Amino acid sequence: MSPLVQTVLADLDHEFANTRTMLSRIPDSQLDFSPHPKSWPLGKLATHLLDFPFWGQTTIETTSLDFAAPAPAKHIPATTAEFLSTWDARVVAFKDVLAKVTDADLQIDWVGMAGSHEVLRMPRIAVLRSMVVNHMIHHRAQLSIYFRMLDVPLPGMYGPTADEK
Repeated sequence: MSPLVQTVLADLDHEFANTRTMLSRIPDSQLDFSPHPKSWPLGKLATHLLDFPFWGQTTIETTSLDFAAPAPAKHIPATTAEFLSTWDARVVAFKDVLAKVTDADLQIDWVGMAGSHEVLRMPRIAVLRSMVVNHMIHHRAQLSIYFRMLDVPLPGMYGPTADEK
């Protein structure tokens, strides 16, 4: 495995482990909870978190994606165990693909399209950091707000939380 891939993997391992910890706290009985009419229900938000390893895999396996193309219907897991098993399988699949790439593969431009309009273009490694990891962290933070509102103890991501002191 190349040094660049090892660095990417170390970053992903840390953030994926943090996301898994958040998913492990999902209260099965609250999947329909929404903190605001404009907010997604908890189950939909948590299901969106399951996308990020898949998006990482897609970034490595393709050079573009049309965001305007119809997306397949998503299954929303009904239990914490189902969220975790889906997460674990997607992380393994992504890591298997990532382990085979070269530094040169990570430098290839990846293009996001909206029909014929180019939305973004950047090297795969930048897509992994910005559109996969940073985007995942953003939604994980949203989930922490839901948890706080539901009195679900928050795990520390980068240090202890008030719930862990």
